[in-house]
Amino acid sequence: MDIESIRMYCISKKDVIECMPFDDKTLVFKVAGKIFALAALDAYPLRLNLKCDPEKAIELRERFESVRPGYHSNKKHWNTIKVNGEIPKEALYELIDHSYNLVIAKLTKKVREKYLL
Repeated sequence: MDIESIRMYCISKKDVIECMPFDDKTLVFKVAGKIFALAALDAYPLRLNLKCDPEKAIELRERFESVRPGYHSNKKHWNTIKVNGEIPKEALYELIDHSYNLVIAKLTKKVREKYLL
């Protein structure tokens, strides 16, 4: 899986914007102004940081060699995933969905309703 596939999947989600607020090597995806994914463009294999439920984060780290605590992130709530093929494409998309949904769940009720339609 390559960055363009991941990028297209992320921006296909409702109201997602992409930006590079930190540097020219880190692509950031936000919904409602909140980050749900970061991609290290200079890493090989590609590295993707995704928000994750803490219990699920531990489970993923134990199950997959390519999943580690979030690099430069809160290690309880973020995972860094080496996109090296160990995690199948559909499972990676599910992790992106999980991250996006965690961010949506933390929005105010009024804002959150916009995403639940």
